[in-house]
Amino acid sequence: MPLSGFDLDALAGRLPATPLTRFAPAPTGWLHLGHVLNADYVWSLARALGGRVLLRIEDHDRGRSRPEFEAGILDDLDWLGFHPDIHTTADIRAGRVSPRQSDRQPIYAAAVRTLAAQGLIYACDCSRRSLTHGTGEGGELFYPGTCRTRQLPLAPGVGWRLRIDAGVERFDDVRMGRQEQEPARQCGDLLVRDREGNWTYQFAVAVDDWDQGIDLVVRGTDLLASTGRQIRIARLLGRARKPVFFHHPLIMKSASQKLSKSDGDTAVRVLRERGWTAETVRRAARAAVGVSEA
Repeated sequence: MPLSGFDLDALAGRLPATPLTRFAPAPTGWLHLGHVLNADYVWSLARALGGRVLLRIEDHDRGRSRPEFEAGILDDLDWLGFHPDIHTTADIRAGRVSPRQSDRQPIYAAAVRTLAAQGLIYACDCSRRSLTHGTGEGGELFYPGTCRTRQLPLAPGVGWRLRIDAGVERFDDVRMGRQEQEPARQCGDLLVRDREGNWTYQFAVAVDDWDQGIDLVVRGTDLLASTGRQIRIARLLGRARKPVFFHHPLIMKSASQKLSKSDGDTAVRVLRERGWTAETVRRAARAAVGVSEA
């Protein structure tokens, strides 16, 4: 059943025609009501606009990602009735395609070479503890570029960072309106690969959305602050036209804390075991943010 939390006619000029969007869960836990809400927005917008949905498994964090969580994601999507157009669950199970970031290492390495050729990549041996807490815009962790001029080799055991120079990124969020962000003041120089060799979320997502041709990004407001830096990364790689962004409300478990994977009683698999139907789960996710149905 489609959402009616937005007026497509009023937004027609701000949304891409026949978009390619994506649903991109991380297999570090079970799907929960927050994921269901995101999936509802993704599929509802794609279907209303005659677009397509790509399934991407964001397993860049190899230490926390688990095969059983990925299998659970596929099972839950089937049960909920969310059927991807690209990287279908049947094709993934049969081994005919891979939607996984862990299988895209050569693409990320090529992207780093592109940035390194511009003199923008450097090695960093700073620990997470050395980041300046709460001094970036919005109280984010901030890296001030300590290793920029040290000329450390890009060797195993060190992080790789992208130099983020001053400059404002402007974009129109379909739901939230005009936005301006300055990544150099929010977070400083971005980590693109950690010292264990894992590609970071900010980098992998920006590369994937560009490489896969995603032109509509539908996600929660908790990721709004990441948008400017992802636009910057993609432009440095050669993306000429940024995607359209739609940041939807979050399901909150308290006034200041969003629902997370640690909230096991909202996991789809748990609700299924309690006898909930797929439609009941989807209605509960919508109701949690006060979204009505058409």
